[in-house]
Amino acid sequence: MDFAFSDRCLEYRERLLAFMDEWIYPNEDLHHRQIAESGDPHFHPPIMETLKAEAKKRGLWNLFQPHSGWWGEGFSNLDYAPLAEIMGRSPIASEACNCSAPDTGNMEVLTMFGTAEHQEKWLRPLLDGEIRSAFGMTEPDVASSDATNISLRIERDGDHYVLNGRKWWTSNIYHKNCKIMIVMGKTNPQAPTHQQQSQILVPVDTPGVTVVRDLRVFGYNDNEGHGEVRFENVRVPVGNLLAGEGDGFMISQARLGPGRIHHCMRTIGAAERALELMCQRTLSRSTFGKRIAERSNIQDWIAEARIELEMIRLLTLKTAWLMDTVGNKGARTEIAAIKVSAPNVALKIIDRAIQAHGAGGVSQDFPLAGMYAGIRTLRLADGPDEVHKMTIARAELRKYDPSFRTDGVNNAAPGGGRG
Repeated sequence: MDFAFSDRCLEYRERLLAFMDEWIYPNEDLHHRQIAESGDPHFHPPIMETLKAEAKKRGLWNLFQPHSGWWGEGFSNLDYAPLAEIMGRSPIASEACNCSAPDTGNMEVLTMFGTAEHQEKWLRPLLDGEIRSAFGMTEPDVASSDATNISLRIERDGDHYVLNGRKWWTSNIYHKNCKIMIVMGKTNPQAPTHQQQSQILVPVDTPGVTVVRDLRVFGYNDNEGHGEVRFENVRVPVGNLLAGEGDGFMISQARLGPGRIHHCMRTIGAAERALELMCQRTLSRSTFGKRIAERSNIQDWIAEARIELEMIRLLTLKTAWLMDTVGNKGARTEIAAIKVSAPNVALKIIDRAIQAHGAGGVSQDFPLAGMYAGIRTLRLADGPDEVHKMTIARAELRKYDPSFRTDGVNNAAPGGGRG
């Protein structure tokens, strides 16, 4: 395993670090202030368009894209990892570089499964940063951690499909530039379990689409919004279907692998910034005659943070390397492992950084509270910890009993195992 960054990666890393120092960090407060002064939590602040223009001018654009095409040369997962980590240090950097979820996953889906018409109409403006997109998968009425439970119906009616059902946590739906959704639903409930679902393109302004409400995260109205969306007899052309009927589960698996590793890369960057803030704060404050940094428990926190950050970074880099060399399926266990470990390690570090900041840590004067709220959602987004642990445990148990299942079928106890 070779985790050395390529020359191309190192070059972009230096360019991105300079962009962060010169443009992103100095404009974080302005970004938040423009939203606050507008009175609309979903207001699109003008500074973001300025940052996007500067990122594009510097060539720091669509860095997430692993595929090469008319949009340029793609990055490997291993090359993108340190770049995503850097962007993860700020809540505004990913959008500035056109590397925000759920757009990244949607663009990959359109690259892999979209027709030439889909790509011209939706992928091109997404890659150009002219529009944003949403992904409708999670539903309020079923346990969506099991994607086979999804119940929104997609029914064929002549030259159209008709959608009926509800989605929620449809991230990005409140962004003023959000124009298109990829929606997952059932086209054939009688088909085999993993062939019942399909994915289809639904323009946001299609009649019958109603954005019911925004869902807050620990009281925060995230700028892009997380909407509950109702679909009532929503008609879209048959040509809007991605791949074929029954391919929805396959598409989601292709989409979520890269999405999960992107989340983990950014999470490491956020945790690094939290550690940096903790060090700065404890060096600048004194209690009972000593700087806080001189307290042994604080030094333990700092040491443990460094140890754990290096551990999850190495696991993430290994996962990226495996995805590049043996594919997403071959890296399935490692993808599940980082999806569990990275948010949990980051939350521990951020929590301690909050504690080291005292009351200021939970205020809007520091990014820690918002950082904690956002990363806590990652223990649920793209599959909860428990599902990923089940995936890891199942892979381990199958080393000793290849027939082992978690649904109780053919689960007779094996006669022996590997010693």
